Amino acid sequence: MKKTLNKPVDLGKREHLKFMAGSALASTTVLLGCIGPPPRHAPPRLVPSSDLHANQPRNFNALPIAPLHTGTLSQGVTTFDLALSASTVPYREGPHTNTYGYNGAGFGGPTLVMKKGSRARMQVTNQLAEPTTTHWHGLLVPGPVDGGPHQVVKAGATWLTDAFTVKNNAATYWYHPHMHEMTQKQLTLGAVGLIIVQDEAEAALELPRTYGVDDIPLVLTSRRFTKVQGVANQFQYTDTAYGDHMLSNGVMNAQVGLPQQLVRLRLLNAEVERDYNLGLSDGRSFYVVASDGGLLNAPVAVTRLIMSPGERYEILLDLSGDAVGNTLDLNAYNGPDAGLSFGFAGYEPDQAGEFGSLLNYKTFSVLNIKVVASTDKPVTRMPSCWVSHVYPNTSQATNARALTITARGPGDPFTFNNVGFNMDRINQEVKLGSTESWTIHAGNIFGHSFHIHGVQFKLVARNASAAAVKNYEQGWKDTFHIPLGESVTFVAKFDEAADTRYPFMYHCHMVNHEDAGLMGQFVVQ
Repeated sequence: MKKTLNKPVDLGKREHLKFMAGSALASTTVLLGCIGPPPRHAPPRLVPSSDLHANQPRNFNALPIAPLHTGTLSQGVTTFDLALSASTVPYREGPHTNTYGYNGAGFGGPTLVMKKGSRARMQVTNQLAEPTTTHWHGLLVPGPVDGGPHQVVKAGATWLTDAFTVKNNAATYWYHPHMHEMTQKQLTLGAVGLIIVQDEAEAALELPRTYGVDDIPLVLTSRRFTKVQGVANQFQYTDTAYGDHMLSNGVMNAQVGLPQQLVRLRLLNAEVERDYNLGLSDGRSFYVVASDGGLLNAPVAVTRLIMSPGERYEILLDLSGDAVGNTLDLNAYNGPDAGLSFGFAGYEPDQAGEFGSLLNYKTFSVLNIKVVASTDKPVTRMPSCWVSHVYPNTSQATNARALTITARGPGDPFTFNNVGFNMDRINQEVKLGSTESWTIHAGNIFGHSFHIHGVQFKLVARNASAAAVKNYEQGWKDTFHIPLGESVTFVAKFDEAADTRYPFMYHCHMVNHEDAGLMGQFVVQ
């Protein structure tokens, strides 16, 4: 029987972390010696919120928290069952909005909880009237398990993967459809969920980890409503890059009560195309503690955090000095006063049309936060000891590849190196176990979000400069933002195998670009 938990759960009780792999997996992350705690933030500056609705009455909806799904253990393997089906959600007055959800959800799906070193497998039942796939974004799994566009689950069918060892570090990953030319539709309608991987190193740190209380999943996206076959209030999933209404964990105008202490937010940009330039409305600093593939070696204090579609970051907010009842907003500072430039997705000034939006070219709230009383055992200071990851570097690379995002002009489909996507074409061949350097050029039309399957990598340069890689980008990554006209170089060790039947993908994670052919395939063997 499947176990799906709705109540708050402490994800970090070390006595519950039972690892089945040997010391080779466990040794990839070790604790550092204590280096002294990072500085606490200064008292919040008393500046007015720049939220769009700061001077207007605001009606909030409670931020929903997806239930935990810990799977079913049998003969040493934990199976995670997911069923994708059609649903509806009453977003506005009038007809309900048609949506997709996993395991009975109106929008989204449960948060899967895995342990590094354990054995797992996935089972996906497609209850839609159309084919789908489910990709485990960021997980280190072999090609046949990856869930790319070749692993089609037909309507009414079930896909059961082979068992695999969970090799990832503790971090936040996610799952979503990867059906070629249908990814935008299925993601727009709500097929998205998070994956939390635990490991011993993260569990040894005193961090907020009571899920739904001081450890909050936050899936950020936006949607546009339109008429479909004469029915109002339906999500538009064609001829649009941006939504007009912010959705946080699937609801509009979201508010969450967070305790008067340190709080962890697990952020995912699940947009079709929009980038986010996140910050807090009172100007205070917050701390980036994890990127796509694991904890950073030290927390990074920031006031702004740029996230492109597909990226995840874990941040800590210090609310210990706030009065109970205080409110603030987590905002997207995407307006003309934010120091951005054209090519940042959502910076276009138009409010209508395919590349326009009511949220474009302005600051808007993604979450309203109300401070509540602290928990029984509040975390009030960040750990003084963190982790130490060893990353691949350029000197270890035995091969270098360069990909340029190309297009004949605005409005034409993007491609890699002027080659459009073909399901039967292998674009790159990589030797299993090799370390390579890849440089991705954004081209001269627009910025992009690049994602590659089967690896976690280290960013080593932006525009050929190591110093240009932001401090919060120094950890394990699988997705990154490439501004217009710029390049990014990463180094990765390719330890997961994929053959021509089930190749890995690399692509822009702006899924409208992906569906239109900004994608390539590679084998590792």
